[in-house]
Amino acid sequence: MLEDLTFKSLGVVNYHETLDLMKSHIQSENFTNEIWLLEHPPIFTLGTAADRSHILNAKEIPVVQSDRGGEVTYHGPGQLVIYFLLDIKKLDFSPKKLVLTIQNFIKDLLKQVSIDCNFVEGAPGVYVDKKKIASIGLRISKGKTYHGISLNFDMDLSPFKQINPCGYEGLEVIQIKDLNKDISKLQLEKLVIDLLRNIF
Repeated sequence: MLEDLTFKSLGVVNYHETLDLMKSHIQSENFTNEIWLLEHPPIFTLGTAADRSHILNAKEIPVVQSDRGGEVTYHGPGQLVIYFLLDIKKLDFSPKKLVLTIQNFIKDLLKQVSIDCNFVEGAPGVYVDKKKIASIGLRISKGKTYHGISLNFDMDLSPFKQINPCGYEGLEVIQIKDLNKDISKLQLEKLVIDLLRNIF
């Protein structure tokens, strides 16, 4: 367990600025384990393995190359993004164990709001039936991890139609509000923090 784990709720923050902040945080000599909860203005991000042709029509939404793993995804208001800035060496987590831990955390979180979900072999993330509700993309550098998971909560899902989400043509997405209208953003964030405190 991490004794120095801090949670930060940052509201709506620019993607480029957040990426710079994450990089400087994990390189800092005064590194502390932190989990950030935030939202981004509309943006398509390309992971290190991404094929640009999966952006079908960006229209007016900016496209940015990121240094996380994975394919193309969309971030926008109403999506809960959780970034894990953790010393996984100290946790004794392999990259695989980290991904599994995050997926299982989302599964437990959704169970608490009465949503059943599943995983798809070879396609990281969390699904409800065959529709994706959460996407994972991580980066590990010198034993520390950054980036994380984005969970669709209460957003405009139409920009996902402008891409092949995570590189899968025709992959449909879904969000919490479609499945449980009674949960508020505040309740969701509290559940997230309570669960993650027990995990890390």
